[in-house]
Amino acid sequence: MAQGGTQLDSEKFSCSICLDLLKDPVALPCGHSYCMSCIQSCWDGEDQRRIYSCPQCRQTFTPRPVLQKNTMLAELVEELKKTGLQAPPDGGYAGPGDVACDVCTGRKLKALKSCLVCLVSYCQQHLQPHYDVAQLKKHKLVEPTVKLEENLCSIHGEVMKIFCRTDQQCICYLCSMEEHKDHDTVSASAERTERQRELGRNRQKIQQKIQDREEDMKELQQEVAAINLSADEAVEQIRSQQKAEVSRTEKLQERLKQEIAELRRKDAELEQLSHTEDHTHFLHSYPSPSCLTGSTPFPCTNIHLRSSKKLVTSAFTELRNELQDARSKNRTKISTGTKPDALLPQPEPRTRDDFLQYSRQITLDPNTAHRELLLSDWNRKATRVKAQQSYSRHPQRFTEHCQVLSTESLTGRCYWEVEWRGWRVSVAAAYQDVSRTGDDGIFGNNDKSWALECDRNSLEFIHNRKETPIRGRVSFRIGVYLDHGAGVLSFYSVSETMTLLHSVQTTFTQPLHAGIYFHYHGAIAEFCELK
Repeated sequence: MAQGGTQLDSEKFSCSICLDLLKDPVALPCGHSYCMSCIQSCWDGEDQRRIYSCPQCRQTFTPRPVLQKNTMLAELVEELKKTGLQAPPDGGYAGPGDVACDVCTGRKLKALKSCLVCLVSYCQQHLQPHYDVAQLKKHKLVEPTVKLEENLCSIHGEVMKIFCRTDQQCICYLCSMEEHKDHDTVSASAERTERQRELGRNRQKIQQKIQDREEDMKELQQEVAAINLSADEAVEQIRSQQKAEVSRTEKLQERLKQEIAELRRKDAELEQLSHTEDHTHFLHSYPSPSCLTGSTPFPCTNIHLRSSKKLVTSAFTELRNELQDARSKNRTKISTGTKPDALLPQPEPRTRDDFLQYSRQITLDPNTAHRELLLSDWNRKATRVKAQQSYSRHPQRFTEHCQVLSTESLTGRCYWEVEWRGWRVSVAAAYQDVSRTGDDGIFGNNDKSWALECDRNSLEFIHNRKETPIRGRVSFRIGVYLDHGAGVLSFYSVSETMTLLHSVQTTFTQPLHAGIYFHYHGAIAEFCELK
């Protein structure tokens, strides 16, 4: 009770503006007291209205009251300080967002610790027994928290000190004797110790990955620096050649201007002579043939211009070669499986062996398959049948058109092959969020999918409803090559040689999934197992 009385007195002698003990206290006409500096600052903001009010009772004063220090109140505050009345310790009273002491009465102080055994939060003063009393010293103290009730069993109201490994949840001792009686249980502290070790191992793995990625980043930065250096040198060479050629061209332009001026002067003289009526004067003044046709030999301008173009073209060719050399010098296998030179567009592979180095094993996702599609061969093969399959309901399933997407999301460089039989099959690549319903969801009928429609007599590429007929022999084995970073998607006819059917250059904003659209019953498509 004494503690509660002390805190109550502390509030009586505190300024309601700064919440500290009064300093140079002043009393307003309404009777409320404040620190002189606090109320003066408050009223300074009301000077424009010339109406001054008490922050507590809102009584207004006009004109602004002249404040004098309340000597008696100031002496009383000082006297009480000497007898033990002090400002709140450790940051003061609890405010919004703070954890308050559960023991304090009246205005509560900030909690310094929370006890997981008592399930109570304590300020510095009320926490002291946990440091002095032998039994309380064994209690587990943690940083202040408002989540202490989470440690109580919602059924029995007991502290949950046991962990049920069978149900993967914390329980109390009564739970362990009732609904969790035959379960695998350990103490919460033992489970924490085990998971703490597991957490340490996981952190080591993550830190190792961070280190690996930082090394990869350094290598890429070195490559960028090498590319920029090569480009700068090549550009400097081009600038130097440009400066020399421009200077020479400007000199030729000046000589041309002089010659044009001379020719115009001669033309004016001849025109004036043509109007002379005196035959003798005309004959005496008529210039010799050499004067009419003679001029300083002038180099062929076209030759120089062509020469300059060749120099620039040569410089750009040299720049391209130097950039390729810089990439090859810095080509390093990064731990992610992606090479640094993947950041720049690369030529597509040519031979089938070149494509096979990027081969991916493709499986079909049963959760996306239309109910008329029968999956087999470890989900690498799909057949359109008349009987509805008993697939479960799933938000990713195609419900109106016989389509299916791959389980794998495809980025980087990938290559896969599809063998098809029957009538009309579309070999496609699409984003995962392509529509599952309506004609807009058909592969090729939207901007989220690219489809090669294969029929026995024709081939056609479709994207965003735009159809592009493809000339060439129909193939029953289609190869698909993806360079996601370079934005390249190409379809090939696979036989003894690789024949390009159609290629797309775009910017992919999501990972792609391989897809198949079956137009008629009996159609079959299988993702080949590449070795």
